[in-house]
Amino acid sequence: MKISLLGKNALVGGSSKGIGEAIARQLAESGANVTLMARNEDRLKRIVSELPSEHRQKHEYIIVDFSDFENFKGIITSFFKQNSVDILVNNTQGPQAGGALEKKVEDYQNAFDLLFKSVVLTTELALDNMQKKQWGRVINVASVSVKEPLNYLALSNSIRAAVVTWAKSLAFDVAKDGITVNNVLTGYFDTDRIAQLNEKKAEKMGVPFSEVRSTMEAQIPMKRIGKPAEYGYLVAFLVSEQAGYITGTNIPIDGGLLKSL
Repeated sequence: MKISLLGKNALVGGSSKGIGEAIARQLAESGANVTLMARNEDRLKRIVSELPSEHRQKHEYIIVDFSDFENFKGIITSFFKQNSVDILVNNTQGPQAGGALEKKVEDYQNAFDLLFKSVVLTTELALDNMQKKQWGRVINVASVSVKEPLNYLALSNSIRAAVVTWAKSLAFDVAKDGITVNNVLTGYFDTDRIAQLNEKKAEKMGVPFSEVRSTMEAQIPMKRIGKPAEYGYLVAFLVSEQAGYITGTNIPIDGGLLKSL
């Protein structure tokens, strides 16, 4: 099976590094025109210059800060006044770590703006063109913690759960328009985010960083942390023509980590 995204326009959030970058690279490799979206302009410029363009694709970027919702709203609304996309990958940086007793109401509101409102707004803007074309793909980068909450990620557990249930409702409403909506439940991947969380764990527990990582790897049936490129392969399939009958799903990519069905 050969996946071709020639002629498709993709917008990928959080694509200056990690999972978002890996997704953007794979979509470009598959022939899509990719617009990157993140905060770090230097990284964005570099990645755009490195994206494959053998099919004469046009790649670009927009600078956004997902943690400033009002500013983000203005930028993304302006983008969609002049552009349309066939593929939308909703992905942002994660909120701060911490347990339920450590977080205040304001923390949950900020996390809601970051993880939920930005996703809903961007999707709402993207859907107009998708419905006109009667074709579209929406991918939400979520977490395995929506199925098995991690006690040190109370904000992420709570708000990402809202995203996946919203997405299920949306999938039902737009299926008739040839639009699919799927959530990818992220396990442990070799990213800056995981490294930062592990550093905090090591500091809190008073153990070496390497010990925290080894313990994490031991929990995974495959005994290793995932490679971001592997994530990109899954998303490339889900946004392809071949995945047109897959919608409203939560698909774990975790090396077998989840114990629940």
